[in-house]
Amino acid sequence: MSSSSVSRPGTGAAWGSLVAGLASVAALPVAVYLTRFSERYELLHSAFVVPLAAILGLAAITFARRARRRNALRLDGGRGIGLARAGGLLGIIGLCISLAALVALGVYGLLEYVGSRE
Repeated sequence: MSSSSVSRPGTGAAWGSLVAGLASVAALPVAVYLTRFSERYELLHSAFVVPLAAILGLAAITFARRARRRNALRLDGGRGIGLARAGGLLGIIGLCISLAALVALGVYGLLEYVGSRE
C-alpha cells in the first residue's frame, strides 16, 4: 500500500472547513447578485440566506478546530493545518458578514417602522 492511499487524519476536516468557509463567505454576495437578474425577487429577499451563511461559518470553524486538534495529536505535525487555518478564517469572515447583514436588516426594519408611524 502506498503512502498516498493512506488516509491522513485531519485532512478531511480541514477540507470540510475550507469548503464550508468558502460557501459561508460566498453565500450572501451570490444571493444579492442573483436578485439583480430576477423580476420576482427583490434585494430584501436575499436576507433568507443570512442564517445559512452563519451556519456554514460555524461549521467551518468547528471543522477547523477538529482538524487542528487531530493534527496536534500526530507526531509528524500532521497535514492540512494550513487548510484548517484558512477554513477557520473564512468561517470567521463568513460569520462576520452574516452578522453585519443581520445588523443591516435590523436597521432597515427600524427605519421602516419609524417611517410607517409618521
